[in-house]
Amino acid sequence: MSVSFGNFRMDVTRRLLLQDGKPVRLGSRAFDLLTVLVGHAGEVVSSRELLDRAWHGVVVEEPGVRVHVAALRRALGDGRDGARYIVNVAGRGYSFVAPITRDASDTPSQAEIPRAPISAARLPPPPRSLFGRDEVIDTLRELVLARRFISIVGSGGIGKTTVAAAIVQRLAPDFGEDNVAFVDLGAISEPDLVPGSVISAVGCALGGSDPLAELLSFLADKRMLIVFDSCEHLLEPTSLLADQLFQRAPGVHLLVTSRESMRVTGETVHLLSSLTYPADESPTAAVALATPAVRLFMDRAASSGFTGELTNTDAPIISEICRRTDGIALAIELVAGRVGAYGIRGVAELLARNQELALPTRRNASPRHRTLQAMLDWSFNLLTEDEQRTLARLSAFVGLFTVEAACSVAGSTERDRAAVASTLARLVDKSLVWVRPTDEAVFYRLPDTTRAYAAAKLGQTEDVEHIARRHAHYFAALFSSLALEHGAYAAIGRHAPHVANLRKALEWSFSRNGDRAIGVALAADAAPLFLGLWLLADCKQWSRLALSAIHDISELSHREARLQEAFAVASMHTQGNTQEVKDAIQRGLDLYETGEQGLAQLRLLAGLNLFLTRLGDFDGGLAAAERCKAVAERSGSISDRVISEWMLAAALHLAGHQIDAIAHCERGFQLEATISRLDLNLFGYDHHLRAELALARALWLRGSATRACGLALAAMHEAAQLPPSSNYCMAVVHAVPILLWNGHTEDCAEHIDRAIVQADKHSLKALAAAARALKGEWLTMTGKPAAGVEMLRQALKMLYREQFRMLTSAASRALADGLTQSGRFGEARTTIQTAISLAQQMEQRFSMPDLLRTQAKIIVQSADANTDAAESALRMSIDFARNQGAVARELKAALALSELLIVRARGAEVQALLGPIITAHAEDSGSLDVMDAMALLARLA
Repeated sequence: MSVSFGNFRMDVTRRLLLQDGKPVRLGSRAFDLLTVLVGHAGEVVSSRELLDRAWHGVVVEEPGVRVHVAALRRALGDGRDGARYIVNVAGRGYSFVAPITRDASDTPSQAEIPRAPISAARLPPPPRSLFGRDEVIDTLRELVLARRFISIVGSGGIGKTTVAAAIVQRLAPDFGEDNVAFVDLGAISEPDLVPGSVISAVGCALGGSDPLAELLSFLADKRMLIVFDSCEHLLEPTSLLADQLFQRAPGVHLLVTSRESMRVTGETVHLLSSLTYPADESPTAAVALATPAVRLFMDRAASSGFTGELTNTDAPIISEICRRTDGIALAIELVAGRVGAYGIRGVAELLARNQELALPTRRNASPRHRTLQAMLDWSFNLLTEDEQRTLARLSAFVGLFTVEAACSVAGSTERDRAAVASTLARLVDKSLVWVRPTDEAVFYRLPDTTRAYAAAKLGQTEDVEHIARRHAHYFAALFSSLALEHGAYAAIGRHAPHVANLRKALEWSFSRNGDRAIGVALAADAAPLFLGLWLLADCKQWSRLALSAIHDISELSHREARLQEAFAVASMHTQGNTQEVKDAIQRGLDLYETGEQGLAQLRLLAGLNLFLTRLGDFDGGLAAAERCKAVAERSGSISDRVISEWMLAAALHLAGHQIDAIAHCERGFQLEATISRLDLNLFGYDHHLRAELALARALWLRGSATRACGLALAAMHEAAQLPPSSNYCMAVVHAVPILLWNGHTEDCAEHIDRAIVQADKHSLKALAAAARALKGEWLTMTGKPAAGVEMLRQALKMLYREQFRMLTSAASRALADGLTQSGRFGEARTTIQTAISLAQQMEQRFSMPDLLRTQAKIIVQSADANTDAAESALRMSIDFARNQGAVARELKAALALSELLIVRARGAEVQALLGPIITAHAEDSGSLDVMDAMALLARLA
């Protein structure tokens, strides 16, 4: 048998090599090496395989192979005059890359030239396990059959070759094993070698001077699947060849993997996405394992020697690792492969120290996939100098950025900035930058591993601080132009993609080498975004830093006022009702009162009203609301007047003026109807919602139970749709009591539990305490007093710690009631007396009717019942309720007093006591107490 390549002819049977008809002196071992390499032309043959085939069991070290291959290349004149025959594929072995022609008259045998058939044997082995790719593989299999030319495009390490191998495996029945050819273009580096690699792979025997024409002729009537793997560094020759094959060989189907599409006729591009990982920051193990990224991680961790199961504790850690690696399969495998040695938390720490780029993978992986560093080196070295510079500068961005931001930060001059957009588009084409379109704009981002790599390159070539200044300056200018306002959060979500870069810019601005003036301006202008997205920790941190630096910067009083307001809102919801919060509100008011900032003053007065109300100072809250009304009257704005009416209504309700509270609520709604629904969030709360809750509570106290309960349920449903979560928690805290007052315990449990979860999740400590107090009260009302007492004790500790004293009286009353149900009368008497004393000290008239009624209940049920004291407490309860216009509470106390009077043989007094109160209730009240009162009167008639 004979084979020809270049100007050589190789006679295998006679073990003779001729060059231009003249014998070439070649040693026996060199001839054996050449026979093996030619027999596997176009493939990579490992050093180990060469040892096995050419040395036949003789023990030889791998360096000996390199010596003999080097001698063989010298004998062939490899490299002279552009001739290439044998190439070294670093870390993998050797490949014969020249086109070969076999003598058709010969019939080779396996013994003569150990040549593999054209089959799936040439392909990478099918993946042991695939996660999250089945649908893609099935879709692409159908596309390969239907459209013939499919390119799988994606970032390095994302799994393109793995998916291609799986597709080929599923296509084997359609083509037959001998009609599939795999061309590993990653094994060669020179464009001139591309045709020869394809010719060798498909088994084409050449006899003429035009290899491409003969290849096309050879494939013209054949049905074959050809896989071009890793084309990104040889796009020009590969795309030209693929174009010709598609147009002139109709039976040939092409499957391409590349980091960049070929952009030729007939190509259908599939952008391979990364593996999905949990969206929730704290998923359970079950939720995490439902995502392919986590399943891949656990599979590879098991292969590394890890024997544990995924726990709920570790699930968030692994989810964060998958998020950090952007769901890129290779990156996940690299990290998971170290779990056996370091453990789950250990590899998380490696990533925290940015060591993922150097983690090694399998020893038999291709060199460009040995580490993430090697993978990214491969891509980076294919870039032009301009593309390399731009990619390095884009590492300044964290997460998403716009093309305008890229041009501003990555461009040195106006001319550079204009060119950055086109450079960015090329980096997208090369899968180094990802695109994230939204309804509002098109955003870009660097995968985290790419960003870490590019940042290292930036540090090697440029002044990092200079780029960081450009980055901070751009976002300061952007948010100055956006002119976001506190409270106007309806469309705030459109700016959420900038959050990560805001943090980066602020971190630099307040760093040792930063620019505090930029930081102060940016913190003030971005504060509404942090508040609107309910990122309270960010808002508090940056506002505090900016306020500490602002005294060194003149003429920034307007920004100081914005910062004081932002700091007060964030601190009140995360730290409680501290003096620091009050000081910030007052300082902001002082700054705003020097100008004509009507709405800004309203916001801060709303904050002062809320602060004092939460503190339990209901009269102080009413005074702040009256100041707000005065500001609104001066401004003349309808929306300002609406806010002031609602604020006054809520304050009047808690101060014990229910008739006036309803009047101001309704006046506010009437004014609002002349404009549109007022979508304004003041100090974390939607004030339209706050007004609905105040109206519902006041209506129940005035005897309209049915309407009040309906409004309470509607308000909670509405609040569940409103950002931020504080709205829903606030709605539950103030609406659920209405349902409990009316005995509707069945409507409460789900809302209470949901509010606890939301408040805990967003660190709303005061509201979390309030929701737990409601849970405790619900437990005592549903026959579980022991559990209720324990829950209420915990809640009261939290309420006092957060200084959320507006609800301590109600929680203490519920605790006393639970203790009474448990037969612990001594503790109950002490609890209720303490609550009454505190309410009197704070002049909290609102809670006195219920506190006194509960005190009377405890006295009556105690072993040493003092009925005179109980009657006195109930009559005081009735007087407090009557003075507040709270006929529903008046009726509750009157019912309890009626039962006591009957026991004391004074039933004749009951008609005079209950009759006027029943009449004061609406006809369709829906109050269970009214029904009980009427039944009692009927029994006495």
